Amino acid sequence: MSGVGQYSAFADVAIYAAVRTPWVDLGGALAQVSPIDLGIKVGREVLARAGVDPLAVDSVLAGSMAQASFDAYLLPRHVGLYSGVAQSVPALGVQRICATGFELLRQAAEQLRDEVQLALCVASESMSRNPIAAYTHRDGFRLGGEVQFKDFLWEALYDPAPGLDMIATADHLARRYGLSREAVDRYACESHQRALQAQRDGAWAEEIVTVDNQVFELEGYQPRGISLAHRAAAVTQDSHPRPTDLAALARLRAVHVNGVQTAGNSCAVVDGAAAALVGRASACTRPALAQLLASAVVGVAPEFMGIGPAPAIRLLLQRSGLSLDEIGRFEINEAQAAQVLAVAQELQLDSARLNVQGGSLAVGHPLAATGLRLVMTLARQLRRHNLRYGIAAACVGGGQGMALLIENPAYRG
Repeated sequence: MSGVGQYSAFADVAIYAAVRTPWVDLGGALAQVSPIDLGIKVGREVLARAGVDPLAVDSVLAGSMAQASFDAYLLPRHVGLYSGVAQSVPALGVQRICATGFELLRQAAEQLRDEVQLALCVASESMSRNPIAAYTHRDGFRLGGEVQFKDFLWEALYDPAPGLDMIATADHLARRYGLSREAVDRYACESHQRALQAQRDGAWAEEIVTVDNQVFELEGYQPRGISLAHRAAAVTQDSHPRPTDLAALARLRAVHVNGVQTAGNSCAVVDGAAAALVGRASACTRPALAQLLASAVVGVAPEFMGIGPAPAIRLLLQRSGLSLDEIGRFEINEAQAAQVLAVAQELQLDSARLNVQGGSLAVGHPLAATGLRLVMTLARQLRRHNLRYGIAAACVGGGQGMALLIENPAYRG
């Protein structure tokens, strides 16, 4: 059916295991680590967690948004090679901006329809190493001419089609859905409180792997490795969740005049990487983390890009034959507080099932890696609370939305 998005249903597809590094604030301990090395770290760890020989992997899929190292083109290939995957196994770079992590899983599921048995999916993002870039000076500088070096990390937020940055698109949604500054600040405050509680309860402990200083060897080739900044010996947990209150959030100035979005109610800027091993459910020799049932991706107006998860979730439910009430948990990326509140209002989602461990406002949003984080967090919630179905979703810059439907293989009805 044309014009309504893309829906894919999957049979016999399981996420065997999934892990991530801690999400660490911009300029923190991971600031000087190449996203390739972060990706190698989680690639190795997820294979070990699954108890799978790297030589059994048939496909490597990897994603990263900004070119945060001079060898960025080689990220998928080097992640595979240094994770121990056979040299003969190909590697593919995948990019769907904030939904890159979801797209990795979708691509893996599609490959399993053919000859692939096991796919290693890795997403890695160094926001700290986003470059100060110039695109117009290859031929040099004209005497007295304008010199244009800009901060890629900031400028990449701007969409020239509607002439708006991502924060302004959230302000558009706030006006459309009648969301006040107090409402978005209240949501942000709750996200931090939920994340801090989840951290205290150890809710993320199973998915986070410690990152320390280490070297990655590959016989016959140059070693790579991780060297943490600020003389850190190891990083063990997310760094951004912090105590806050409405009064502190209210003191922050809005990014745009008459807008509601501030630095406090927008996603945290962090570095991090995540990985998942995807294979056939029927071939899994250990309890799988989740079964991947379906995906949906849609386009929306760029000026309202943050609403993307709503039509994606609707398409996912419509085609899968499920209702909202049958979904035990929703993990929707918190790009901005107004954006996720607009989606919740559009779908009439209750807060008891939405981002119950907090979200990217508190934890952070390393662009390519967030989708994998949402799915692994969701899968573990389903198992912990004996819930059957969960949906993870995200808006995408430029005007898209993507959602994945997963099932708890350990569900006891």
